[in-house]
This record gives sequence, C-alpha cells and structure tokens, in this order.
Amino acid sequence: MHTTRWTAAALSLAMAGGLLAGCSGGQTGGEGEPAPSGGEAAANVNKTGMPIVKEPINLTFFTGKAATNGNNFEETLVWKEYAKMTNINVKFQLVPFENLTEKRNLALAGGDYPDAFYSARVPASDLMKYGAQGTFVRLNDLIDQYAPNFKRLLEKYPDLKKGLTMPDGGIYSFPSFYSPEFLSMLIGTPLWVKQEWLDKLNMKEPTTTEEFYQFLKKVKETDLNGNGQADEIPYAGTGINPLIEQIRGAWGFGNRGLGHKFVDVDPNTNELRFFRTDPKYKEVIEYVRKLYTEGLIDKEIFTIKTAALYAKGQQGILGATINPNPKTQMNQDGYIGLGALKGPHGDQLYSHIKVPAVWPGAFVITDKNKHPEATVRWIDHFYGDEGATFYFMGIEGQTYTKTADGKLEFVEEITNNPNGLTMDQALAKYITWLGGSYPGYVQEKYFKGSETLPESLAVGEKAQPHKIPEIWNAFNFTEEESEFRSTIGSDIETYIGEMEAKFITGAQPMSEWDKYVANVQKMGLDEYMKVYNQAYERYKNSK
Repeated sequence: MHTTRWTAAALSLAMAGGLLAGCSGGQTGGEGEPAPSGGEAAANVNKTGMPIVKEPINLTFFTGKAATNGNNFEETLVWKEYAKMTNINVKFQLVPFENLTEKRNLALAGGDYPDAFYSARVPASDLMKYGAQGTFVRLNDLIDQYAPNFKRLLEKYPDLKKGLTMPDGGIYSFPSFYSPEFLSMLIGTPLWVKQEWLDKLNMKEPTTTEEFYQFLKKVKETDLNGNGQADEIPYAGTGINPLIEQIRGAWGFGNRGLGHKFVDVDPNTNELRFFRTDPKYKEVIEYVRKLYTEGLIDKEIFTIKTAALYAKGQQGILGATINPNPKTQMNQDGYIGLGALKGPHGDQLYSHIKVPAVWPGAFVITDKNKHPEATVRWIDHFYGDEGATFYFMGIEGQTYTKTADGKLEFVEEITNNPNGLTMDQALAKYITWLGGSYPGYVQEKYFKGSETLPESLAVGEKAQPHKIPEIWNAFNFTEEESEFRSTIGSDIETYIGEMEAKFITGAQPMSEWDKYVANVQKMGLDEYMKVYNQAYERYKNSK
C-alpha cells in the first residue's frame, strides 16, 4: 500500500517538468503546431515500459460521456496519473451520449475531428466507410508492432478478430471487449424481482413465464408496501424492448445473442432465420401485450427516461425491473435476478447475452493523429491486466485494497460513502468507465461494477445451464450492403419496432398480425436476408 503511494508521488515529481514542457509547445500534433513526421514520431516512442514517449506529446479525443461521469476527465485520478506515467497529455472533448451520434456525424462530415474517437460508439458502417477513405487509420500493422496486449487477445479469441475485421481486411478500431467467460457482464441488465414481496406473497422465485405473470398480477392486487395506496408498479423499465429481449428465449428466439436482434438460427434447418415475423414469435408479443393491457407494466414504459425510472425505483415501489443492479442504480437492496424462464412449449433459453465485442468502435485513431504509434501503445495498456486493473480500480491503497486471498475491493468511501453517495457517484471522481462504451478488456477479477455484486454473479450462475450455445459478434457489411441496410433494412427494422409497440399497447389488434408479416415481406425481406447471409458467410469463413 505504502509502496504504491510512494511510486505515484515519485512519478508526479519525475514527470512534472516534462508535462510542463509539453504544455508550452514541444513536439505535439495539436492544431496549428508543428507535428513531427511519421519517422520522428515513431522514434519518440519507447517500444516497451513507461513512459510511452520520450518527449511529451498532446492528443485530443472526441469522447462519449455518460450522465454518471464527471465533467472533467483530465481531473479524475486515473487520467491524471496516466498522463504522468506515459508523458502523453490527453484532452477529452466530452459529448453526452444522448447527443453523441449527431455530434460525431457532424464532426466527420465537416472534417472537424480530433486525433481519436474515445468511447464514441463508432458504428461498423462508419469504420468501413471512413477506413476505406483513410480518415480512420488502418491498425493491422500497428497492432502487430505496438499492441502486444491486444494482439494476444486477437490470438486467444478468433471471434474477436472476426468481429473487428472489415470486409476489406482492415481493422480500424479497438473495442470494448467483455471476457466471454464473464457471463454476468455479458448479461449486463438482468430481469430483477423484489424478494421481499415474493416472501410476503408466499411465492417462489418465478422460473416460467406463467409464474412471472402471476407474480406481477399479485403485485398489482396487493398493498405490499402497506401504505394504503395502490402505488406498487409490477414491472417498470425504459422502453419495452429490454423486456421482450429478456423473455423471448422462453420461446427459443434470439439464439445467437443480442448482437443479432432480428436474425438467429433456425434449430430445425440450421439456416439463418428472420425470427421477428416467425409465427411462434407472435406469442412473445401476445404475452407482453397481456402484461401491458392488464396494467402490469408501467404506463410510462415507452416515454420514461433513465433518471426518472431510477427515481421511481428509489421509492421501493417496483416489483420487477431491468437495469444493471437496483442496489447501485436505485439504492435498493433485496432484488434477485431471474434465470432463463421456461416458456409455454418447454423452451428455456437465456438469450439476453451481449456480444463480447460489445462496442467494436470504442476507440478509433484518425488521419489527423501525428502520433499513431504512441496512441496505439497508450490504448493497448488497458488490454493487459496491469492497465485494466488501474483503469477500473484506480490505485491500490487509495481507491481499492487487496484481500488476503488476492481479491480486489473498493475502499469503504466508495462502497459505503459517508455522504450518502451511491457507489457510482462516489466513483466518478476517480474513474470514467461509468456508463460503458469505453475501450478496454473487462474481466471479473478487476472489474467491480454492478455486474460483480453477489446478486449479479448469481444471475450468471442461474443463466449458465440455459445460455445460448454460440454467441456471434455483430457482422460487418460492405459499403453496398451498408447502403441497403441503412435504407430498406432500416425501414424494415423501424416498421417492426413501431408495429410491435402498437400490438402491445392495443393500438393494433392481433388479428392484423398476418397482414403485418406480409407487409414486412413486401418491404424487401428477401433482399434483407440475402445481405445478411453474405455477411454471415464472410464472418464464418474469416480467419
């Protein structure tokens, strides 16, 4: 503990002069400043160890920001220390996630973009488009030479390389990558139910869709908080899709994970299936419609924002909800996460599992970056154990301690804040991974977010026996295929989302289902599946 503090202090003193020199000019790639040639920039890089560069450099990153994060990344503990360690000073231009897509698109279209996009959720279509144009730097050789940690991951997990490789063979990004062994993280947002209310109702934990329905019904009918008001909400969430995605495995759908929200594999033919119009999928929508029309789903489900949902949750009135963990987001203990519910035909599949490369375009280097070698080394540190532990946990003795058996734990100021802050609020001054989308490698041993709390890990254990047999990363499409998907494909997906909402709310009678399916077919479903199959064949055969 004392050694770590001394090291941090020594680094501060040793680097201070260099940092000041970097701020006053030096060899930087900033706008309006002279930037070294590729050869000079590479010569400034130490191939191993710290600091990453001999002479300080400055970089600017376009950066996605969650509401739970602080407003000045440079002042957080991790980035202050990393600047000292590396000799690289990063300015994070923060853009709220709700405005991210618009701002990112404007920056790229106008040519006013910085050295890199950090946690900026760059979609695969843009990786392909701007990679081919040269706006995004092709990383294949740079990874080979300057990213030993990430290179090891590509070799260990061939599917990761498949998911990142564009149709032209180029890799243009570093992802947010969840260890395939870290199931509670891949689940992310389980379906939670209030254990105290189960006990009061003398009901066991729901294991079937019918038992879940009966629980919600009893919550509506019973004054479980004893205040004499019918204020209990059986199920609440943000949007209806999270609930559909949680329960459709009870009908056998979504069997390749959340990276493929419309297509999976037909178990009878082993061929791709557009499952959202499957006759059996109609039952999924009918089930959710029943919950909604009987008042078992919060009437604000289609409009409520996350902050408002969490405020409701803090009142202790939710029987069931979907979020990372009610304890960290709502300060509510006593919820348990459900495993795979068994459906009416005996299907029991836990399909609510994210792709391991959950954000493929989490970090992208642009052609304006005069220090690509140093930038690759800068980001690669977080794909190794040492860098990832630092990124997620901070500094030993200051933000976390190590138990006798080697487990890492946040200090009590974070886990049981004396000022009543939630764990996320207490963490915000130290780290910036709150809200997700960050580039990095997530493993259970050093990631201590909501997904590693005991009740979250218990969900992973429950899901394990029924988890989907194979998780696919998202497919990558050619520019021509992407054009189809952004036009006709997007129209089909939007229409399906709108119609499912109408069926669920009763705005559209279920008797119109066949007509709706026929409309999807007419909109170009055959071409949609042709494009999807082409991308699947590339994915399957890529090395």
